Amino acid sequence: MPRPRAASRSGDAVISNAELARIFNEIGDMLEIMGEVVYKAVAYRRVADAVERYPDDVAALFRRGEPPKLPGAGAALTAKLAELAETGRLAYHEKLRAQVPDGVLELLRVPGVGPRTARTLHETLGIDSLDALRSAAETGGLRHVKGLSERTEQNILEGITRISQRTTRLLIHDADALIADLVGRLREVRGVHRIEPAGSLRRRRPTIGDLDLLAAVDDPAAVIAALDDLPEVERVLSAGTDKSSIVLRDGPQVDLMVCTPAAWGTHLVHFTGNADHNIALRGMALDRGWSLSEKGFKVIDDGSLLLDAEEADVYERLGLPWIAPELRRGDGEVEAALAGKLPALVTRDDVRGDTHTHSDWTDGVDTIEVMARAARDLGHEYIVLTDHSPSLGTTRGLTPDRVDQQGAEIARLNAELAPFRILHGTELEIRADASLDYPDEMLARFDVVIASIHTGRNQSPEQLTRRALAAIEHPHVDVLAHPSGRIVNTRDPLPLDWPRLFEAAARTGTALEINGSPRLDLDDSLARAAGRAGARLTVASDAHRTEELTQQHYAVDLARRAWLEPDQVLATRTADELLELLA
Repeated sequence: MPRPRAASRSGDAVISNAELARIFNEIGDMLEIMGEVVYKAVAYRRVADAVERYPDDVAALFRRGEPPKLPGAGAALTAKLAELAETGRLAYHEKLRAQVPDGVLELLRVPGVGPRTARTLHETLGIDSLDALRSAAETGGLRHVKGLSERTEQNILEGITRISQRTTRLLIHDADALIADLVGRLREVRGVHRIEPAGSLRRRRPTIGDLDLLAAVDDPAAVIAALDDLPEVERVLSAGTDKSSIVLRDGPQVDLMVCTPAAWGTHLVHFTGNADHNIALRGMALDRGWSLSEKGFKVIDDGSLLLDAEEADVYERLGLPWIAPELRRGDGEVEAALAGKLPALVTRDDVRGDTHTHSDWTDGVDTIEVMARAARDLGHEYIVLTDHSPSLGTTRGLTPDRVDQQGAEIARLNAELAPFRILHGTELEIRADASLDYPDEMLARFDVVIASIHTGRNQSPEQLTRRALAAIEHPHVDVLAHPSGRIVNTRDPLPLDWPRLFEAAARTGTALEINGSPRLDLDDSLARAAGRAGARLTVASDAHRTEELTQQHYAVDLARRAWLEPDQVLATRTADELLELLA
């Protein structure tokens, strides 16, 4: 899915950040297929990752003569970005495409087929399409290629079948449910000391590919057998002495790594951080005379192995404070740690209330009282009830009379539930002409006003930006809800001019929402840019039933990935502090 990006103010952007990143990643793949040295491919992929994360429109910046400073982009790669930005094409990319058949690139879609394997298949068997790969696997032609086997053939056939079935990555909400069940059962296996999620799930990435598990055990065979024997396992891809890979029925691949308790720290660090983070740590280890891997610190001079049972010990050995998993992405966290400038990240325990909830008065399922009692049971001190305004017709938005009736019901419940509080809010529709649903004198009566765009999404970037700015600039609007309008794996974000929005939000004090529903909006790159611009943010569940109140946890996860601290987040205030701040 393309990432949110700023609209070009001059309207002259010709290529999106997502497309820039795709082209650079494809160049990296083609270089590997052609047998070029690996560092060239890595360089292109690093720049691709930086472009994809960048909160502004990279092409528009180049065309305005304001090229951004991107990690890993030296003069040569910057020149290639400039060519793409100016023309939408890159001669070097087209030259490589002429040398690498399209079908060979398509092979990379198959799980387990990387650039080197694709090159080998093309050179030895002439395979240049998925159909050719399937035919060779079905006739036993792959097992005669060096490095491949009968099991490889079967895995490739199954992978080709799954390509059409797995069109999106797994939403983190669903990944959590899957992994919690697996961990709960594997934790009961005799000899399991610790077992935790690792990889992108532990980094709290919004979408997950394969699920990674790490277990500290006395008997590796026992826990590997327990995983492989679970009834929902569709097939076992591999089962070794320290790792098992299985595919769940109608689900993702799960990779279980095992280690001794004494080596837990280095294993968890290794299997949590992304490649860039781990490369940085290995470089620091080499400077100290060690070779760092998941197995521990190997002393280069004498070959002895230094083990660390805790993650904090690994970082301490390198002269670093512990770095939160959400930050381990090679995005400046190691440099910040060395400088003593790591943020004190917001936590779930810092959150005092939920600033975006609904009830059955509009499109919610549960009553106000049921929602309030459930939130109180979760430890909240308050919720902001933000049922919809009238123009979003499908939600039975509240007329002014019904707003008054709801206010009376909230007052009754507050007397009954004290000290827990329900703040009377509204989710106000920003109309297509940038006007707001309720008149100013009515908005002034709400405790909290959040505004959002649900309709008219096909307008131009300038029109959509104007609507968002109208809400941010309005004196009675406190929060812009789910600002980009995305729904992960379902709906693309709106092409808004984010720098203008961030500047206006910082100037007016209007908060930007991080929504923990499957919208997961703002994403972490935009939320981080907003925080850097001085804007306030909030974390909210957008719950329409009691079971969804815990969605706020995912908003906190995104806030942590965005390097946000508690004082940058509205929901860490008490109800009185929140009302005073918004006033």
